[in-house]
Amino acid sequence: MKLQHISIVQDFPQPVAKIFNWLGDHNNLGAIFFPFKVERIRDGQDYLNGVGSVRRLSSFPLPPVEEMVTVYIPDEHIEYTITSAMSPISDHLGVMRFEPHEGGTRLHYTIVFRGALPLIGPVLKVGLAQGIRRGLKKLARMSI
Repeated sequence: MKLQHISIVQDFPQPVAKIFNWLGDHNNLGAIFFPFKVERIRDGQDYLNGVGSVRRLSSFPLPPVEEMVTVYIPDEHIEYTITSAMSPISDHLGVMRFEPHEGGTRLHYTIVFRGALPLIGPVLKVGLAQGIRRGLKKLARMSI
């Protein structure tokens, strides 16, 4: 299956620490990954949502998917990967990079993956990209 690539750049008026802390909290991500419900199911090693922490994304009728944080550098960088055996995607990597930008924050968000079955990858790519972009734009307008 072909590798799918999503690349999103979103600016926020809020400072890096605020955006990093909000997006780094698994329990907030349901607002970004709509229609998925997101919950932390395992705490991280050094930080609650840091390396080793696991979140579950669920949305009926799809089977739940678990993601584990593999890199966590406060106010800079988060990486995560899907750890579920029954995931509709493979070779997954999500990367969030945060940088100061014009008094606020610029987020560079990249997701790469392969669909487990033909046509799953392109369909998921479109749905994920649209949903995440919409959620991040909404977050940029919120006062967090």
